[in-house]
Amino acid sequence: MLVALSAALGASALVAAPAVAGGAAPSQSKAAPVIVFNGEGDNLNAYSSKPPFKKQTVIRNHDDDPEGLDINAQICFFPDGSNRFVAGEDTGQPDPPQGWGIFKLRGSSVGKLSAEQVGKLTPTYQTTLDNAENYGCGFLSDGRIVTTDIGNQATGDPTGQLIVWFPPFNSRDVEYCKLDIAIATAGGIYVDKQDRIYVASARPPSSGVYRYTGPFPTSADAAGGCASQDSTGAPMVDSVDKELFIGPENDLLTPSGIVRSPNGKLYVSSVFNGVINEYDPDGTYVRTVLHPPEGESLGEQTFTTGTPFGLGVGPDGTLYYADIAIVVSPEGVGPGPDGKVRRLRFVDGEPRPPQTMGAGLAFPDGIGVYVPRKR
Repeated sequence: MLVALSAALGASALVAAPAVAGGAAPSQSKAAPVIVFNGEGDNLNAYSSKPPFKKQTVIRNHDDDPEGLDINAQICFFPDGSNRFVAGEDTGQPDPPQGWGIFKLRGSSVGKLSAEQVGKLTPTYQTTLDNAENYGCGFLSDGRIVTTDIGNQATGDPTGQLIVWFPPFNSRDVEYCKLDIAIATAGGIYVDKQDRIYVASARPPSSGVYRYTGPFPTSADAAGGCASQDSTGAPMVDSVDKELFIGPENDLLTPSGIVRSPNGKLYVSSVFNGVINEYDPDGTYVRTVLHPPEGESLGEQTFTTGTPFGLGVGPDGTLYYADIAIVVSPEGVGPGPDGKVRRLRFVDGEPRPPQTMGAGLAFPDGIGVYVPRKR
């Protein structure tokens, strides 16, 4: 996904962003014992969050393992302590269609983890020029799930979707209602404590982070607030309260991922120019915490600090990002062969240089952060 997005951006998107000072982040003298999940090469990998960053492949892709599954996209753990999580699952697409798997995780340490699929979310998709790709996920406070799919990636009408799903989630026939079907290259999701939904949209001229305010449907019918249908015949709201929350200023050219820090600040990634910005809860720009070194530009080598797509954050404020390692070559512009999972620590409130947790990865687009429960 997003292989050809640069055609919509122009060469100006492929320059290094300037350093910006200021702001604050939590000190990190005590790191939380989290496990970082990432889908790459259709595998689901898990990393210890401390050096030497032990790695386990929890689910192997279907090509390598006939009993395996193809996993990708943002990874979201249920907030109810059930050890369930949502991840993109597109094994055998388009038959069956791509969607989001619901999984049950077992184990609490890297090397001793396993996961079993217990359900799947499969919507209808808008017509696209390339392929409908699943990506974002999140939870409303009552347990409803929200997802985004990307839609047209680089050209054509904005056809990305925002969908709300209704429990139970223990089957492959889960009801849903579409909230939006016209997002330009939809990306990651964040849901705040007021159940407002934030969605990254990566494609100019409407790139930015959009905020959706409820109430949202509670069932897939008129009684639950879902009285319309889209062109595919799927349930859809009549209207939705949508506003631009963060625009493309401050080098946020192609917003891809969004996550909240424990200190209340928001981090938003811009994949094509290698930037992660920090914002106040009201959307005010604070500073840039990641940018390529001065003078670097994309070519057959990616930025030294990477091209961040998906984001995750630990309880101690450590920021984790999926680096898809975009390169520019005679064959075109797109993810390179050396994608990475990285972490960005803060010391006395200041970001330190990113550390590589895993390398040599194929399109590691999404991040999930799991905090094992104390026994």
